[in-house]
Amino acid sequence: MTVLTQSRKPRFAAETMTPYTFITPAILVMLGGLLYPVFMAFYLSFYDWEIGRDLAKAPFLGVDNFVRMVQDPQVWEVLWVTLRFGFWTITIEMTLGVALALLLEKPIRGASIFRTIFILPLMVSPVVVGLIWRYLFDARIGWINYYLGAFFGIEPQVWLGDADLAFFAIVFTDIWQWTPFIFIIVIAGLQALPSEVVEASTIDGANWYQQIFLVKLPMIKSILIIALLMRLIDVFRGLEVMLIMTGGGPGRSTELLSLHIYNRAFDTQQLGYASAISVLLILIVFAISTAILTMANPMKSKSDV
Repeated sequence: MTVLTQSRKPRFAAETMTPYTFITPAILVMLGGLLYPVFMAFYLSFYDWEIGRDLAKAPFLGVDNFVRMVQDPQVWEVLWVTLRFGFWTITIEMTLGVALALLLEKPIRGASIFRTIFILPLMVSPVVVGLIWRYLFDARIGWINYYLGAFFGIEPQVWLGDADLAFFAIVFTDIWQWTPFIFIIVIAGLQALPSEVVEASTIDGANWYQQIFLVKLPMIKSILIIALLMRLIDVFRGLEVMLIMTGGGPGRSTELLSLHIYNRAFDTQQLGYASAISVLLILIVFAISTAILTMANPMKSKSDV
């Protein structure tokens, strides 16, 4: 018995380590790709560097870029715009996406056609989305003014030339493009639920409201949290649609933090200062994501299922 146990130990150890040996190079490459840009952003934030200039000869500024960022009212203005944009888009997208998934989870006539049409916005490039909606919201030739006037008698609006209307326009565009993403994730989670649990709740007398809010949604809690985090990260990093539709204007009414970083880096050539704002962006996303994961604990809810 002792001989058998001793002969199996080295074999067991080799079998255990073999998978890690194969995936270690991939993990190292992935970590390098993830961490190197973060490290460079943090490194550049201490220098006054312009594109085309030798980084080795760039003046070292210490924490001056961070002090300047804290005292810069434009940074806090665009951060407020970003938080407002994220609140409205994520709230409406999560609500609409979940509601549509609950409505179409069961097989009904035409559901497959609707699902196919509904996910089309996800297949369109953000650049094309920006061009399409810039044309639709155009004050002179846009279809939105035309149909609002034809069916409701509403006077033509300068959608992208007014601060409040332009903000509404980019929020509406983001909802149009990303609600299907929430819909796909949630309906996949709903269709994967064990039918026995739902049937048992029906036998126990649960009504429609109780089945949704006390059975189905709690069981897909981990999926909802993942969808929320992915949209949150995308809100902070996305800039193509706003850059094409409004360029951040009028004023800074539609300038998100990511677009502000882009303008600082490439329009004004302040790469060191833009890197300092990028560090702020990373810290904000990290703090919010950690707070959500800590409070929601999706792994625990998954194990409960």
